[in-house]
Amino acid sequence: MRPSSPTPPLRKLKITILTVGSVGDVQPYCALAIGLKRAGHEVTVATNENFESFVRQFDLEFAPIAGDTQKLFQSKAGIRVIGGEKVKLLSDELFLQQLQSAWIACTGSEVIIFNALADWGYHIAEKLGVPCFMASVLPLTPTGTFGFLKFARTTKNPLHQVINYASYFIAEFLYWHRYQKLLNCFRTETLKLPPLPYLGSRFRRKTPVNVSRIPVLYGFSSHIIPRPRDWPAWVYVTGFWFIDRADDYEPPMELEDFLGKKVPPLCFGFGSMTMFNPEYLTYYIVEALKKARTGGIILSGWGNVGNIVNIKDSLRVFVIKDVPHDWLLPQVPAMVHHGGAGTTAAVLRAGIPSIVVPFFADQPVWGQKLAQLGVSPQPIPYKKLTQETLAAAIEVVLGDEGMRSLAQELGEKIRSEDGVANAVEAFHRYLGLIG
Repeated sequence: MRPSSPTPPLRKLKITILTVGSVGDVQPYCALAIGLKRAGHEVTVATNENFESFVRQFDLEFAPIAGDTQKLFQSKAGIRVIGGEKVKLLSDELFLQQLQSAWIACTGSEVIIFNALADWGYHIAEKLGVPCFMASVLPLTPTGTFGFLKFARTTKNPLHQVINYASYFIAEFLYWHRYQKLLNCFRTETLKLPPLPYLGSRFRRKTPVNVSRIPVLYGFSSHIIPRPRDWPAWVYVTGFWFIDRADDYEPPMELEDFLGKKVPPLCFGFGSMTMFNPEYLTYYIVEALKKARTGGIILSGWGNVGNIVNIKDSLRVFVIKDVPHDWLLPQVPAMVHHGGAGTTAAVLRAGIPSIVVPFFADQPVWGQKLAQLGVSPQPIPYKKLTQETLAAAIEVVLGDEGMRSLAQELGEKIRSEDGVANAVEAFHRYLGLIG
């Protein structure tokens, strides 16, 4: 839906949004920044240096954070991490550079908003003495309803709820333990703050008021992940954060011709995922499409999927680097994707079924969630993907009318929400900027 006009705030603020990661870790926060700017605030998006042109295309202010995530993801170590191996991707030196560049980016800020991968914004907010918000497209607040990154599996069993609740604190401690020395070095040497205790910020003797209770803005829909009852009042589930790009997109004529075929093609997109041999994935896609007797549009993304399609197969497959999801997805019957939070949200909004081929991180959970909602077959892990399993899943999404109907109903619900406007209103209300 088109963004609604938010209630004007009583005061305009200088806001810095800290976010690092892939395209899916940046685009939702650009959407949030657009909403806050529309409300009259001065907003800067501070993110990895390779996203400067991406951020500025939305007429947003940009500040660089050290590191090029595209190069990291396309490196041998990055491909191994995406493949599920436990490999150190971010060097200590680069991590400290990110902290330093984020500190520079936040100078003069009156509010800091950070995503989960940039939660070191907490320390910067503490030093500046300003309010801060955590913003996420994944549920990360402790709850007994589901465990850490297990939101597809809910429980009412009291013992399981205790285990679920504890899982968040274990994950938090493990992260803190990994970066404790570096973060305390940043606190003491750069920010001139005392170090945090061995067990982390929750075990401080006295926590500064501005970081004692950090409100949370969640950019997902309660139709997909219902809000747990045990979350505190300062945790807001607002709806997905989208940027409408369809009206400004001018598609190549060849793409429009391909979409105009008698049998509408499926869409294949794996976003920022990279792999050692993208030609294997391309081969599986082409062969599965042959078995299903249909065509496909491949968004090649950071992994360069589809770039070896031969002339003969080009009649069945159209390859293009990227296309705005809100323009393309309403024109295709289904999408095969990696299960990233941003892509998942876009497919749900379009009201079409998914086939999820998860690689790592939260992607398997999104795959399970979509199957649970009845808008996708069971996910096919990337390492287990074959032309046969993919062809079988394609036949399901094209032939299951019940699945298509559920996807359409869910799409209507999500399109009726304005997640960005809801997030901006929650931001204003928490800070007392509206009556």
